[in-house]
Amino acid sequence: MSNPVLLWFRQDLRLSDQAALATAAAEGPVIPVYVLDDEAPRQWAMGGASRWWLHHSLSALDASLRAKGSRLILRRGNCAEVLEGLAKEVGASRVHGLHHYEPWWRNAEKAVGRVLDLTLHDGGLLLPPGAVRTGAGGQYRIYTPFARAVMEHMPPAHPHPAPHRIDAPAHWPASDSLEDWTLLPTAPDWATGFGRDWTPGEEGARRNVADFIDEVGDYPEARNLPSIEGTSRLSPHLHFGEVSPAYVWHRVTSSQKDANIFLKELIWRDYAHVQIGQSPTYGSANARGEFDALRWRDLREARSDFTAWKTGRTGYPIVDAGMRQLWATGWMHNRVRMIAASFLIKHLLIDWRHGARWFWDTLVDADYANNSVNWQWVAGSGMDANLFTRIMAPLSQSEKFEAADYIREWVPELADLSDATIHDPDAHDARPKSYPAKIIGHREGRERALAAYRHMKG
Repeated sequence: MSNPVLLWFRQDLRLSDQAALATAAAEGPVIPVYVLDDEAPRQWAMGGASRWWLHHSLSALDASLRAKGSRLILRRGNCAEVLEGLAKEVGASRVHGLHHYEPWWRNAEKAVGRVLDLTLHDGGLLLPPGAVRTGAGGQYRIYTPFARAVMEHMPPAHPHPAPHRIDAPAHWPASDSLEDWTLLPTAPDWATGFGRDWTPGEEGARRNVADFIDEVGDYPEARNLPSIEGTSRLSPHLHFGEVSPAYVWHRVTSSQKDANIFLKELIWRDYAHVQIGQSPTYGSANARGEFDALRWRDLREARSDFTAWKTGRTGYPIVDAGMRQLWATGWMHNRVRMIAASFLIKHLLIDWRHGARWFWDTLVDADYANNSVNWQWVAGSGMDANLFTRIMAPLSQSEKFEAADYIREWVPELADLSDATIHDPDAHDARPKSYPAKIIGHREGRERALAAYRHMKG
């Protein structure tokens, strides 16, 4: 039997359309390995909600591998050191994996490549960064021309099925126990509601895609209506690589319905990864340097407001519903994410980075590229962003996007209010005593934000 090769799993936890697996399986015996490396990301180590998802996704991946005659080896530590040590144990010299573009993964790939024969494959995005370029040969910084350029290369190649069988090595190396990693919360278990909403793993991802195909025709309008949850809910599956974007593209476009609006969201995901490739500190530094002069409120002064926002006690029902949904399910409707983020940044004048860190810890789809680019889009500090002076009005947004039933579900104190009063109970003298008054008026928050912006502009 030939020497085994290592298959390095990261945010690509699937067997289908997995170029690294297909190549490794063609070479001989394969040892699939996942390394839990909390050292490389430093402050961007996975948050609590992501760890819940990871536990269940790894369990599903191991079951899928065992059905193919293989298994998943779990190790913890520095990726390069762990993989080098494992290679020596089993007599392997080659490692296959997919490219990843977060700054810590790029550094880890360089480190692994210095000690082992590392072959990286594409498959995490529709197109690898750099596949489309401007007329001058540079990378795109603005989304719209980037999207046009990507569409010229679509559709992506058809996804490949999983191999029928994966050859096992003569002897399996030792593996950590998934339970010993304590990825699941216990004291307290704040994720009790997650399992009702999510089924991590490749099978669950494919079911979500199939369910969404029936609704893709309604997506352009329904995606903005939180009461009917018209979004695809595929982002955590895409982040953990349980399906490839190529698989999603082809399944959605096979529906014979106009899916262009949704496809542009898949392209936005590629765009976000291109941005972090050009600016690795996108998650912690303003992409537009002028925003370094913006005078955010000191968090010591704004602590109570920040706590009210995190716990869904701002007095703005649409914001509070979103923040409570986030805590209960690890998820928030996309339109509400924008409203909640805008409220923190502009009404409360709290630095976008504090909100981004909270989402990083509480979202099951926490993704460095998407999270960073989306927060900076709302803040106006991104390379391609909304204007800071465009301040979302949460009360009118709530009414416009028919959020009454959404509020009733997540803010039960307001469940008995009518559609006419539930968006702004204070304005109708209908606020129950159990629900807080607004922590700041809309006009007051707007004027404070605009004053800070004028000061920044000098």
